[in-house]
Amino acid sequence: MGETALAKQLLKLVGGKQNINQVWHCATRLRFTLKDQDKVPKEKVEALDGVITVVEASGQFQVVIGNNVSDVYQEVVKLEPSLSDGTEGPATVTHEKMTFKRAFNGLLTFISGVFTPFLGAMAGAGILKGLLSLAVVLGWLTTKSGAYQIWWAAADGIFYFLPLALAFTAAKQLKVNQFVAMAIAAAMVYPNIVALVGKPSIDFFGIPVVAANYTATVLPILLVVVVQKFLEPFFNRIWHESVRNILAPLCLLVVIVPLTMLVVGPVSSILSNGLATAIVSLNKSVPVLAGMILGGFWQVFVIFGVHWALVPVMMNNIALYGTDPMMPILLPAVLAQAGAAFAVFLKARDAKMKSLAGSSTITALFGITEPTIYGITLKLKKPFYCACVAGAVGGIIVAMSGAGANVAALASILSLPTYLGKGFGVSVIGDVVAFVLGVGLTLAFGGINAPAKKQAAAKVVADHAETLAAPVKGTLVALSDVPDEVFASGTMGQGIAIEPEEDVVKSPVAGTVSLVYPTGHAIGITSDKGAEILIHIGIDTVNLKGKHFKALIEQGQKVTVGTPLVEFDYQAIQAAGYAPTVTMIVTNSDQYQVETRSDGATDDDALMTLA
Repeated sequence: MGETALAKQLLKLVGGKQNINQVWHCATRLRFTLKDQDKVPKEKVEALDGVITVVEASGQFQVVIGNNVSDVYQEVVKLEPSLSDGTEGPATVTHEKMTFKRAFNGLLTFISGVFTPFLGAMAGAGILKGLLSLAVVLGWLTTKSGAYQIWWAAADGIFYFLPLALAFTAAKQLKVNQFVAMAIAAAMVYPNIVALVGKPSIDFFGIPVVAANYTATVLPILLVVVVQKFLEPFFNRIWHESVRNILAPLCLLVVIVPLTMLVVGPVSSILSNGLATAIVSLNKSVPVLAGMILGGFWQVFVIFGVHWALVPVMMNNIALYGTDPMMPILLPAVLAQAGAAFAVFLKARDAKMKSLAGSSTITALFGITEPTIYGITLKLKKPFYCACVAGAVGGIIVAMSGAGANVAALASILSLPTYLGKGFGVSVIGDVVAFVLGVGLTLAFGGINAPAKKQAAAKVVADHAETLAAPVKGTLVALSDVPDEVFASGTMGQGIAIEPEEDVVKSPVAGTVSLVYPTGHAIGITSDKGAEILIHIGIDTVNLKGKHFKALIEQGQKVTVGTPLVEFDYQAIQAAGYAPTVTMIVTNSDQYQVETRSDGATDDDALMTLA
């Protein structure tokens, strides 16, 4: 299935834009936040050609697609431009009781939405930093050379100005002014402010300001944007719309920047220091436990989406101490999955599984494990368990080495240079052990060629597919040309319009009459296969109060294709000043793949197909 067809099917199955709050993507997944997740047929989504699996975690409906996820995302937003960049759709927001689970899922969704957009750029910059460090150690470059300084600026820039990137994405998540958030972040990393660190303190109208370096920090700017979320609506309300776009940002800058320097910054620094100290202390005092948990269960955290909660912690450690002990421990977890996939590649007899395992091994080595997990190890189950054990053993070795990452980067073989320093050699041994043990355990206990239970066919069977005939003889016109905004905009659903040439409207499908308007100008039919069809005769003809209309059926009556529904005098309706255009709308068309004819004579032919 091509990207366009897959995007259409996905939009249909998740309930269309009216059921989508946000959609974005990471390296391999389309991530939806839905208004009603229970209405989505998960098994049908999983069965689509091009979908590896579906994960429901962290308040998200995650569709794992693989390396072409970006192309599918682009097709989704082409079909529904209002969803671009996670824009909220037009549907009503439901107010549900806040629970710990909802709050935690909301926090994870916020964090993943903040970091995902620039995670690739940050990972690339982190690897470049590691390679430059390696080049200096090997004597290929010096820190004073022009090449090193230019490449170092390319590698370090995004980290130095990290609060600006976080301000932009956090503001987008919280739906506040992104550029005001960036202006506040720019003030936090302004050179004159950074230069105050270690110097005599300044004051703000007599209140002492504790100087802090906010470059490369995470928590302060996130808290600042939360404050902006509360203050921005207030300032937007107090100013007239003619000056709001200028004076509201002015007030936000005047209030929030000093508030950040006086309160938010110091509070976030205390929290950051406490959190970093706790993590580092645990890793030093009980490295076996830290290594076993992170190495063994990191991929489980990824599956459930809770790994996002640890990303700010790791970045915070680097900002405060210049190194993070957690990131190196994640690499064994990744390499163990690659080892398990490689074992499947070596032993699998099924050609398709062997091919997928080979490609998944390579992507896992470079840090993209979702295709490996969902397509290979978790699908076969035992290889996943073997990889978790191998990751735990490798994680323990790395944790005991005391190695740390000096920059944030995606855990992969390319991130190894970022671990240069104390314990590097031992940590590499832990990585090798994880991969080799992943291969060995899976070959021995993975049950690779065990008889599998028969799976349901991987095709979505359109058991509710049907064809709709013309309700009246006449000439087709585009629905968008109908002089009624509700019908023309597609708000009611997809459909067709006909300029009638006869005076009887007939049933386009077999089903039950679900609605007969007292005026006779509109009929509702529910087909035997579930399509909900509205036939509306004329534009604004409700004003005729039934004149020129005669209903021939009753509500609840069974009908077949061609059953007469309504007699109407289309010439008299036209003479009365109303357009007699007949529209046929499938009001639940969001549940179908709809194809329609758009021009020509009807001749009672099939006009719409629903699949």
